[in-house]
Amino acid sequence: MDKSTILTMLDSARKYGWVLEPQAKEICRIGGLSVPRFIVAEKIEDCTPAAETLGFPLAAKVVSPEIVHKTEHQGVAVNINDLEKLRQVFTTFSRLPGFLGVLLEKMSTGVELILGAQNDPQFGPVVLLGIGGTSVEIYKDTTIAMAPLDKSDGEKMISGLKGRKLLEGYRGTPAVDREALVATIERFSRLSMALADHFASIDINPLFCSSEGCNVADARIILK
Repeated sequence: MDKSTILTMLDSARKYGWVLEPQAKEICRIGGLSVPRFIVAEKIEDCTPAAETLGFPLAAKVVSPEIVHKTEHQGVAVNINDLEKLRQVFTTFSRLPGFLGVLLEKMSTGVELILGAQNDPQFGPVVLLGIGGTSVEIYKDTTIAMAPLDKSDGEKMISGLKGRKLLEGYRGTPAVDREALVATIERFSRLSMALADHFASIDINPLFCSSEGCNVADARIILK
């Protein structure tokens, strides 16, 4: 893990108090997590080459230091299937406060999970795994464990979820790649320990898991 590069990125974000999604995803990538390719379009002319590179359907999210919770500001659009819609989304997002650009990435599929860490003043990073996405506050189906975590801990966290059957295959859907999920939990635990002096919380939501692996679809790091 290239910790010096991560610390440089964290220092650059201190003026905001949190790490914007593009940089948070790069930190996850450096920490060994799987992050789908993304492009940040800073002007509307960037939309065409970005779409040609990534392909449709796309997910789009506003990049703004003034918007921590993007969905609450209508700063997320999914299933964008053509360039005209993409340009409309870009124009709408460009009117949001603090607009810096639009993060574009290919739509992910799979079970939506949340993987996070709260940095407890006494115990250090406490890792949370749960059924995630926009319904995370409805289901409230989570397990927690103190970092550092090994493979056995990761297995226990998965088994502790009420919704674990979603991960094991449900009504004909294939089971998720459990080995990849355990590895993701273990690597995330190591990343949270390495950055324990610098963050208050880290949230990966959603973490898309399927039979082909687990991908970080969104990430946010709140600094101390």
